[in-house]
Amino acid sequence: MNINATLLGEIMSVFVLVMGALSYYLGRRKTQTPVLAGLLGLVLSIIPPFALVYLVVLVCKKDINPAPVVVNK
Repeated sequence: MNINATLLGEIMSVFVLVMGALSYYLGRRKTQTPVLAGLLGLVLSIIPPFALVYLVVLVCKKDINPAPVVVNK
């Protein structure tokens, strides 16, 4: 099976979008700056091994403690 440049580009663009979304989702739970985490994941996904290492680092990081929600009655 031959893989032409168009198919490779489509696969890479889907990979970039998925990695960016996963990085943003994990960044919301584990960092103070989820947008920066998502953008960094998006940029690093151009080179797939870097993106996978970044994703592993985010998964291994502890969750941040969200501020408690106070409800006034």
